[in-house]
Amino acid sequence: MRQLLNQLRHSTLPELTREIYEVCRLLFKIMIPVLLVVKLLEELGAIPYISRALEPIMQLVGLPDSMGLVWTTTLLTNIYAGMLIFFQLAPQEHLTVAQVTVLSSMMLIAHSLPLELRIVQKAGVKLMVALLIRLLSALVLGALLHYSYRWGDWLQQPVVLLWQPPVTDDSLLSWGLNQLKSFGVIILIIAALMSLLRFLRWIHIERLMIWLLQPVLKLLGISTQATSLTIIGVTLGLSFGGGLLIREAQSGKISAKDCFSALCLLSLSHSIIEDTLLVMTLGADLSGVLWARLAFSFIFVAIMTRWLNRTSEHTQQRWLLHSVAKD
Repeated sequence: MRQLLNQLRHSTLPELTREIYEVCRLLFKIMIPVLLVVKLLEELGAIPYISRALEPIMQLVGLPDSMGLVWTTTLLTNIYAGMLIFFQLAPQEHLTVAQVTVLSSMMLIAHSLPLELRIVQKAGVKLMVALLIRLLSALVLGALLHYSYRWGDWLQQPVVLLWQPPVTDDSLLSWGLNQLKSFGVIILIIAALMSLLRFLRWIHIERLMIWLLQPVLKLLGISTQATSLTIIGVTLGLSFGGGLLIREAQSGKISAKDCFSALCLLSLSHSIIEDTLLVMTLGADLSGVLWARLAFSFIFVAIMTRWLNRTSEHTQQRWLLHSVAKD
């Protein structure tokens, strides 16, 4: 037993530390410039002007024009920032549960685009394709939910806010400290996840997870080689799991087509537990933010993979796939 512990200490731990460092370095290399640019846009007051372009779109999904500012903030920053704007505007709009569910489903599919699109691009999807998938899918799902709820007269009761965030200091110093705290949390999460994945491989649990996901992946047209990538994205999301996703894509173990299909799935449905619970504090209903989103994602990816099988490799490389280069 002592010999086994010594072997783990001298071989596994240094190797694990190096892997954690490389994953964090890769993720922060993307995150820091994006965060600085977005913060600059906030300080210049550009976000409200950008949101005006989305006001007509809000009418298509049955939302007040002011919700365009909520979604714009979410698109450019993150769900938390969008929630802060929502809590400021919601009391004046008298929203229904159906409207909040529509808005929340759109926020879940399309958020943190400057960061997450860059991560998906580094993992193998062309930037413009990833952008169109996120935006159009959010609008289509939002419209489907809006007309479905209106047709069935469902969830038309006034929304009751379940949580109100505290007022926070919005100074640059406070923002910088919050980012440092976030980086620390990301490092801890990545270290814990990579340690867990290594342990699961050691006791062969990963094989069980692959076996359980095989029917779903097969139905969607994705090979089992993309299982690890899918598990990371579904549980952690694209921001926290970004470094691991890129590393998995760069490993060469997954074909470019399977990587593209898996990333399409994760673009529409990632961080299933955390993000879903988060928007439910707005008063959203589970029918839209979880079940409808999952169904929409599965149908979209199933259609996408079958279309990919009919296209040539040249077409895929030219229009869809972004070359994955090791850093």
